[in-house]
Amino acid sequence: MKIGVIGGGQLGRMLALAGTPLGMSFAFLDPAPDACAQALGEHIRADYDDKDHLRRLADEVDLVTFEFESVPAETVAFLSQFVPVYPSAESLRIARDRWFEKSMFRDLGIPTPAFADIQSQADLDAAVASIGLPAVLKTRTLGYDGKGQKLLRKPADVAGAFAELGSVPCLLEGFVPFTGEVSLIAVRGRDGETCFYPLVHNTHESGILRLSVASSNHPLQALAEDYVGRVLERLDYVGVLAFEFFEVDGGLKANEIAPRVHNSGHWTIEGAECSQFENHLRAVAGLPLGSTAKLGESAMLNFIGEVPEVARVVAIEDCHLHHYGKAFKAGRKVGHATLRCPDRATLDRQITAVETLIPHP
Repeated sequence: MKIGVIGGGQLGRMLALAGTPLGMSFAFLDPAPDACAQALGEHIRADYDDKDHLRRLADEVDLVTFEFESVPAETVAFLSQFVPVYPSAESLRIARDRWFEKSMFRDLGIPTPAFADIQSQADLDAAVASIGLPAVLKTRTLGYDGKGQKLLRKPADVAGAFAELGSVPCLLEGFVPFTGEVSLIAVRGRDGETCFYPLVHNTHESGILRLSVASSNHPLQALAEDYVGRVLERLDYVGVLAFEFFEVDGGLKANEIAPRVHNSGHWTIEGAECSQFENHLRAVAGLPLGSTAKLGESAMLNFIGEVPEVARVVAIEDCHLHHYGKAFKAGRKVGHATLRCPDRATLDRQITAVETLIPHP
């Protein structure tokens, strides 16, 4: 089976690494000349709206998926005329637009921060008067890793904020005084079979994920699965979906979803019976899903900007290095380390050992 992937970054690369043992081959459509997934398959260098090359991709593969939600939903809709594409264009349309996304959460009864659609500075002024400060102004599309958003703490921050984010459609969200950030990775097959991984505790730095630690018997696991299950059913979803939540007052409030394999699920490569990457491929290919059970205690640490000296990373016991083969650049995810340990005390020690190798701003 040949899989087409829209996007050729590290997520596409890790999909191919998981799919190759299953007898799958890959083609990546990505405009970047140095797309890091190209070492694992054919690289079709073209823009995401280039219909000639999209049609070429469709003709070459058995099905198509995508590795990030910045892909236009129109691209997925176009491809769907010629080849199966999972997740669907409708799932992508909703997930890539914060207004559509939050509106769906509200319709499904999933708690969210207060939010408002912002089309102008006047809309922002009115929304701030209603929601209050602090609040977060975010572009409706294309924002990630802390980009495309601004924290509004005081009235002076509000003036000109709409123009500062490019005078594009935005969403204002009330600031949530959360006690933690967690995410749930779920996978749903073509036949509706659904599996969930353990909730993951996430730590961010400058808007970028730094550390994810898989939980054991989290008291909010069942609630998170309920909320994610509602979204999967509404979208008739196929593939892996990540749902990020805020822990608030002993419950959960929705942050956002990602219709793809996700950074906070990288621990599953070594830390689960079947990784998120293999399970995504199983789902879109119509294969039985694999077990999401944990193997020991696991965590993932991102390498941002540069990967430490390889010898120092792999010298740490229980540590597995994933180097993406990307040029080092400030703010860019260039690799990660996964830890799988027999107990939590050992895991905490090994997290500290890896963190000593990571330069912090």
